[in-house]
Amino acid sequence: MTDKRDYPPHPIVGVGVVVRRDDKFLLIRRIKPPRVGQWSLPGGRQHLGETVEEAARREVLEESGLTLSSCRLLTVVDLIERDPGERVVWHYTLIDFVAEADHDRVVAGDDAAEAAWFTLDDAVAAVAWEETRRILRMAAEAR
Repeated sequence: MTDKRDYPPHPIVGVGVVVRRDDKFLLIRRIKPPRVGQWSLPGGRQHLGETVEEAARREVLEESGLTLSSCRLLTVVDLIERDPGERVVWHYTLIDFVAEADHDRVVAGDDAAEAAWFTLDDAVAAVAWEETRRILRMAAEAR
């Protein structure tokens, strides 16, 4: 049985990764809810028996074809969205990492319609969720 993503019975643990290479930041265009069609950080749900770092590395590989030379915890945020009746539609506890890519050749795959490198300013402008913009800036300052 898989977890129900919308109107879930409990929070879902997810990972997001700010992947850097030189002065560029990786974004993927989502093909699954929430935020279908929007640029976002690579990431997804943690699997049973998988550490959060293993989940982060796996999601980046699946969505961009990249392997990571380093991966460290950056922050933890909540994504909670409610419907007009105040029922919880989405509830993700997102564990965000900052990582360095081994190379810069990206190939979109799995949950990504596109994968591309952006400057920090362009990445911040491309993403819709303010929390993702904050995380990108935080990762840039974490160098």
